[in-house]
This record gives sequence, C-alpha cells and structure tokens, in this order.
Amino acid sequence: MAAATGKTVNEARANSDLEADIRQLKADIDKLTKQLAKTGEHGYGTARRAATEGVEQLRAQGEAAFDSLRGSAKDIEAQLLANVREKPVTSLAIAAGVGFFFALLARR
Repeated sequence: MAAATGKTVNEARANSDLEADIRQLKADIDKLTKQLAKTGEHGYGTARRAATEGVEQLRAQGEAAFDSLRGSAKDIEAQLLANVREKPVTSLAIAAGVGFFFALLARR
C-alpha cells in the first residue's frame, strides 16, 4: 500500500507542477498578446504617418509642376504674341496652312 500512496503523492506533485506550468504559459501568452498588440498599433501609426508624408510630398511636387507648366504656357503665349506683332503676314500664312492641313486630315 505504501507504493500506491507514493504513486498518488508523485502524481499529485506532477499534476501540481503541470498546473503551475500551464498557469505560467497562460501568463506568458497574455504578455505576448499585449506586446503584439502594441507593436501592431505602433506599426500602423508609423505606416499611416509615412503615407501621409508621402501624399503631402507628392501634392507639393504636383503643385510645383503645375506652376512650372503654367509659367511655361505664359512664356509661350508671350512669345507667340510678339511674333504675331512682328510678322503679321507670316503668322497669318502659317495659320492658314495649319488650318488647311487639319481640314485635309478631317476629311479622311
């Protein structure tokens, strides 16, 4: 009977150790879950800030390109007006030629 009691004590001790290990594992899993949640929030915030900064940078570049194109268009317009004022007959002949060319293309 002493052997049976020894097995029961050993089984109880093993069960107790196993339960303690399970409690420790649960606590570790809870800690890991909280750490992963914090890491995910941090990663999301970082990605969102990077995207916002990228959008702002692209918007600024787009506005700069648009302003540059607008300035170029104004310069071309000014040059065109100056050429028309300097050589009105030549400008009229060029305009007529271009119009005739487009008329030919439109027929086909």
